[in-house]
Amino acid sequence: MNPTIDLILSHRSIRQFTPEPISASQLDQILSAAQSASSSSFLQANSIIRVTDKGLRATLAELAGHQAYVAEAAEFLLFCADYQRHSQIVPEAQTGFVEQLMIGAIDGALMAQNALLSAQSLGLGGVYIGGIRNNPAAVSELLGLPHQVIPLFGLCLGHPAQQPEQKPRLPRALVVHENRYPETLDRALLAQYDSQIHDYYLARSSNNKVQTWSGQIKAILGKEARPFMLGFLQSKGFCLKSWGRRALWSMRPRSSPSPRLPCVVVRQGAIWALPYAGKLL
Repeated sequence: MNPTIDLILSHRSIRQFTPEPISASQLDQILSAAQSASSSSFLQANSIIRVTDKGLRATLAELAGHQAYVAEAAEFLLFCADYQRHSQIVPEAQTGFVEQLMIGAIDGALMAQNALLSAQSLGLGGVYIGGIRNNPAAVSELLGLPHQVIPLFGLCLGHPAQQPEQKPRLPRALVVHENRYPETLDRALLAQYDSQIHDYYLARSSNNKVQTWSGQIKAILGKEARPFMLGFLQSKGFCLKSWGRRALWSMRPRSSPSPRLPCVVVRQGAIWALPYAGKLL
């Protein structure tokens, strides 16, 4: 082991913070670490909103599901997928593809993990706030996020006022596979893990409950997950299309006498299918 690996393996979410602020020097190091993350095709398709206004923080805490630590943490950073900047640089940029949303989300997560790890190396703690996506339109309006910019998640940072127990992760054999995905789930190993999580929830120092991991997954995936999200993404210029000119051309029938392909248009969340397009999209 080395200090870097030790730090990574000691991760736990911190939701209680002391009133002590994060220094300007510390914040600068954290943000520099975030910007040093890998970037797909060097698009750098993300922005970070540092929210310092107490009123905005209080509103965000409510919008995120009444999570008080959003308002109480020394720092709150909102990570966004951002193609507005690119469209200003290249007005004719072809945006709105699903792949671009994936790039923005993946790269944003890489930035945030760098930020949290650097904060932890400074003796700080933090917790990610996925609840920001409970009300993405309201969050966007509150913080003035323009078209082609969407909130992904938040990150609370501060000096820890708690030392919670670590949650045991899935056994490696259920996660890491060699060459091929397994045909069957190792249910015996899963049962052992369920027992471990059951014991963890009973014994931890706060928020005790009777639950297994499988039971938790059933509760989460047994209901709809923010069904409004697709409409919101499309309203912000994301997930409007998955095919381009080349893809449509490659899918044409071999016997087609002319390049008249079905034309599919997504507009305001509805799919319009036109029998033929006079020219390639």
